Amino acid sequence: MKCLICSSPSTFYFSKTYDKHFSDLMADVGEVNYWKCGHCGFVLSKTHAELDQPAWQKLNNDFHHHIENLTNSKIINQPPYAEQAMMLAMLSVNGVISTTSMLDYAGGYGTLGKLLEKYYRIRLPVYDPFVTADAEQNYIVKENLATYQTVINSAMFEHVLTREDLDQVNRLVDDDGALVLHTVICENIPKDPNWFYLTPPVHTAFHTNKSMGILMQQWGYTSSIYCPPSKCWVLLRNKSPQQTRRQCDSLNQELQSEWFHFKEGFLDYWKGF
Repeated sequence: MKCLICSSPSTFYFSKTYDKHFSDLMADVGEVNYWKCGHCGFVLSKTHAELDQPAWQKLNNDFHHHIENLTNSKIINQPPYAEQAMMLAMLSVNGVISTTSMLDYAGGYGTLGKLLEKYYRIRLPVYDPFVTADAEQNYIVKENLATYQTVINSAMFEHVLTREDLDQVNRLVDDDGALVLHTVICENIPKDPNWFYLTPPVHTAFHTNKSMGILMQQWGYTSSIYCPPSKCWVLLRNKSPQQTRRQCDSLNQELQSEWFHFKEGFLDYWKGF
């Protein structure tokens, strides 16, 4: 099995059986086998990758509907939507990203977009191949995707099964645009079936600092920002590093807090994990 990121060989890493949370959703799937790249450390569920499309789509639909009706919020961590909305608004006002041309790709039921519209008067259209919405919700994009100055992936990069899943997101970003990612990226993926990020049964892909650095370079992004409160990376193309660094420093001074960290290349913030 070849790595989706660097094409190096991947080998079996460990297995997990969903015998507690989401065991009903995973009954037909059974034991899940995870494989790890020997070069960049990227980990993928080989079991999920071998599901046929109807089974994968059904699992996603069942999971999203389950989450919408979840009463025990301790089972799964949702993205910090309020902090994400504030981050996007602040970066936009300061000229780091554009909010006039945006798309939330795989944005589920549009939670982030609703917050942006209500509190910041910023419209964020949503496209999600696994979620359908009422026709009156006109922020839902159903087809005819274009390219955008800012493309957001809030909790999607851990759901991919193929390289094309990743590349189709990147193709939506303008040549001078930004890709905003919310996912877990750490130095090494724990060899632990009980790791919290394996709890959602639709989490299939796990990125390391090295694999994301390689992917970012392949796609032509030259610098990145990490915002700890929003748990988001902002990958930038064709932006002056000196200017962006000054903008981040200015924002941190204004906030009296280290909200924004900047680096040329990939900002490997979570090194100790």
